[in-house]
Amino acid sequence: MSELMTTHPADAPRHAQASPLLTAEDRDLQRRGRDLVFALAGALRALQLYPLENQAVVEALSSLEAAAQAVLGHEDEIVVRYVGDFFFVNDVRLRQDLASYATFGQVGRALERHGIGQLEVFHGVERGEWTALLSLVNAEPAEAEPFAAFFDRLGRTAVLHLAVGPGRDGEPDPTGDKARQIAKRTYAQTVAVARDAMTGLRIGRGVSLRPVKRAVQAIVDQVLTNEASIVGLTTLRDYDEYTFTHSVNVCIFSVALGKKLGFDKHQLYELGLGALLHDVGKVRMRIELINKEGPLTADEFQEMQQHPAEGLLSLFEMRGLSEMPLRAMLVAYEHHMKVDQTGYPQSIRRREPTLFGRIVAVADGFDAATTKRSYQAQPWPADKVLREMRDNPARGFDPLVVKAFISMTGIYPVGSVVILDTYELAVVVQANPNPEALHQPIVRVLFDPLGVPVSPPRTLDLSETDASGRPRHSIIKTTDPERYGINVGDYFV
Repeated sequence: MSELMTTHPADAPRHAQASPLLTAEDRDLQRRGRDLVFALAGALRALQLYPLENQAVVEALSSLEAAAQAVLGHEDEIVVRYVGDFFFVNDVRLRQDLASYATFGQVGRALERHGIGQLEVFHGVERGEWTALLSLVNAEPAEAEPFAAFFDRLGRTAVLHLAVGPGRDGEPDPTGDKARQIAKRTYAQTVAVARDAMTGLRIGRGVSLRPVKRAVQAIVDQVLTNEASIVGLTTLRDYDEYTFTHSVNVCIFSVALGKKLGFDKHQLYELGLGALLHDVGKVRMRIELINKEGPLTADEFQEMQQHPAEGLLSLFEMRGLSEMPLRAMLVAYEHHMKVDQTGYPQSIRRREPTLFGRIVAVADGFDAATTKRSYQAQPWPADKVLREMRDNPARGFDPLVVKAFISMTGIYPVGSVVILDTYELAVVVQANPNPEALHQPIVRVLFDPLGVPVSPPRTLDLSETDASGRPRHSIIKTTDPERYGINVGDYFV
């Protein structure tokens, strides 16, 4: 609720479940993707058998370039994934028959030798880049850490428009700086996707659902493997891009909450899709209304209350509708409904919002209330927002969902700036994984008791105890980061 403080094999993409409801666009991509994999096989085989100047190699590389361009002519990029004997191109599973079985297996095994599970192709790729990449694929893999060795070799070439990703067995453990880099890239890409989709809808341009789906899948993957880093990035609140960063934050919070509630990966994907697009109806609102500084008038607020219904209508205009789950679409309509039926839009017949709607309402309300916006110059401290959501039934949130949300974030959510009993100033960087220590998060100390910056900032687990069993440190209170000139987002990048 944006006005909180103002009065849904399992790890494979969705098409792995072989939906018969493919769009004409997806069927065309299946055909072009199949041609691409066949061309990859032909080029790999030619490079194994003949020197570069041989006519067979030249023709094979020409066929590969043409096959890639046939896909790139309709897509922003190509993402080829090899998962459990199946190929996916931009998340559409390629049909496998007797004619393709041996070829798919050949390419898949060539990639698997190096621990490669994903190949990305970008606009501008040149023949020399294909030659370099495929020559490395044909080479003998390293005995230890084959993907890391391949990645290093590729990085020393002039390949700029091709990229590889590890298979599941080669997936690195996301920790430390590497984890934050991956999370930051995912966050930035999702903001860009949200911006492009909403801008396209606002100006009446056709918007494809496929990049939105890929972005949500990336968020789900991050929450499942790297939750602390991706949730930490919700502190990167950009005032000038509030509409888009807010949508991404709500997506992250919703997926993390769904994980806490035990949702499976497909349910998390549906939930995340609805959450990312929950405010899409605002593209049909007047821009001056969206950007108005100060509180809305009664008439303006009544106009703004139309955006959930407009959001549902907007989703019907997105290409790829057959792949938009109904539960995800309902989120746009329900995220301002209150459990006591006093929210909006008002229903002629009494209806309870779905669980997805109730989850996104909580995530939306929390992020909106803790963020500076055009009509909210001073955001609320996160701990006070949680207390208000929990204790004030007039806010209309599902109390069980709020309780689960607090259990996920802790009493002091990530990004909270706190004063310790030592009078040191710290920022919360992670909720305590111990459910009995929600009030004792992991913090990073920024300033000592005299206000001198601590360099580098040191990390404390506030649940640690001394010899007598008493906590070594505790929180006295939260404080406003702007008062100390702190940009919280700096500590999560």
